[in-house]
Amino acid sequence: MTSESVGERELLDAVGGAFARMRRRTMQAPVNPPPGRKDLTRNLVLNLVEEAEADGREMTVGGLADHLMVDPSVASRMVTDCIANRYLVRAASQHDGRRTVVLLTEDGRALLDRFRQQYRQAFEFVTADWPAGERLELARLLVKYAESASRLPLITEP
Repeated sequence: MTSESVGERELLDAVGGAFARMRRRTMQAPVNPPPGRKDLTRNLVLNLVEEAEADGREMTVGGLADHLMVDPSVASRMVTDCIANRYLVRAASQHDGRRTVVLLTEDGRALLDRFRQQYRQAFEFVTADWPAGERLELARLLVKYAESASRLPLITEP
């Protein structure tokens, strides 16, 4: 058991709500170009495919479903949307020709770059009145948190 003070416990208990508000409200910051209705979903899918490619892994529709903790039919619709809009392509696995994987296209990479610019704009807008040191410290800690979270094991249903 840790020896958290009441204030520390309250602060740590507030993290969950803060993450939910941050995700929901960040999409409302004035960015250029403004996000589209499907951008959050596309961002999730394309980032997972990019991460897999960077790690030398292949991503399947089933793998996306596992990572996003959604039903495979939901993941399939997400992938179909990305393929229809030329952000992903289906290809035969280089490790097992019986499997189909999804790969980023140049349009998909360009869309990821746009998303990253939008998130930077939103971050700068939200923290515009912060001291520069605090803004950079939060950015550093967010990146550190994301790197630590990326090492968590994937949870799949039995």
